[in-house]
Amino acid sequence: MSDDISKNFPPDHAPGVHALLEPEQEPKHDTMGQLLFEIFCAVIFLGMIGLVFYNALLRYIFSSSYPPSEEWARFLFMYITFFGAIEAFICKKHIAVDLLVTTLEGTKRKAVDILASACSLFALGLLFYGGVVNVLQTLDTYSVATNVNMAFINGTLPVMALVGFVVELRSLASLVRRPASTFQKG
Repeated sequence: MSDDISKNFPPDHAPGVHALLEPEQEPKHDTMGQLLFEIFCAVIFLGMIGLVFYNALLRYIFSSSYPPSEEWARFLFMYITFFGAIEAFICKKHIAVDLLVTTLEGTKRKAVDILASACSLFALGLLFYGGVVNVLQTLDTYSVATNVNMAFINGTLPVMALVGFVVELRSLASLVRRPASTFQKG
């Protein structure tokens, strides 16, 4: 390589060079439970995709569909939505608007983080309560095509809300214990 071209590249000891040259490694799973949960979510997602593909194939080739596969695809979509939300809560990958929070530091940032966590707990509590009410209302309701009890399908909402509530409660407890001096800007 000529000297004028090599000046455009960072030196080998510069941070981040290897990240550009080598692909990033997949993160290791913390526990066997996390791995099994991710496999469970993948199976649900692939099942949903398979059912939708199967139904599209039937419509294209035979100009008809199989109603139970449509219904199961909808049910699996609900499951992947709520179990995906559980994964987002556990891994702290949920949507968060932090425009104001990143401009604060110290006690102000800690107070805003605690307030946001308390609001999240309130919202998750409402979701849990509404989910339980919904499950209780659908105990005697069955789906049309598959004859599945709708309480089994609707039960994913209170499960997601309860897991999210526990995760957020643990996060709030760690926020309260954490010293205000460790809260930095951005």
